Amino acid sequence: MSGRVAGSVAVEIVGLLVSPVHACEGRPQDGPRSDPQPAARTEVTVGAGLGLVGDRYFGRQAHRNAAVTVFDAAALDELAETLAGAGAPLDRPLDPLLTRRNIILCGFPVDDLAARRPDPGAVFALDSGAGPVRFQANRPANPCAWMDVVLAPGAFRGLRGRGGVRCTPLDDGVLRLGPATLTVAPRD
Repeated sequence: MSGRVAGSVAVEIVGLLVSPVHACEGRPQDGPRSDPQPAARTEVTVGAGLGLVGDRYFGRQAHRNAAVTVFDAAALDELAETLAGAGAPLDRPLDPLLTRRNIILCGFPVDDLAARRPDPGAVFALDSGAGPVRFQANRPANPCAWMDVVLAPGAFRGLRGRGGVRCTPLDDGVLRLGPATLTVAPRD
């Protein structure tokens, strides 16, 4: 991961999502399941090693290394440009919450934080005003065929390598929508 540099950068948290159900299960042609309550949040509580309080993956052992997903909203801008260039312009802006990623940022290429053999993923912190919350970036959050249904035809292929990163939270804390600081820890 030669492109990853330690340091801090100003970002904006533009989306927070906590869902007690998996909306994109089954066959994509059947459409997504409705959330029993609004999934979009203005604030989330993070549990160290557990995930986001109220989310379907919170505290589930099988998902400890993927309990929180972080996504770069700029990937959707690039996707819209790619689709328009291929003759498929969109009739609406792409909503980053439809990616079903938990934390959506503007201002940092989060995909660069993911583990890529032989390098481990980065440790990074987000601070939206309530103190820093550290995360261990693990594997990429690869897009699935559902992206073609919920975003736009061609989104599955267009988001390859830009689907975000699956993370383990290392601290308890709170994150809020709005301005934040992302700090990448130096590598040992």
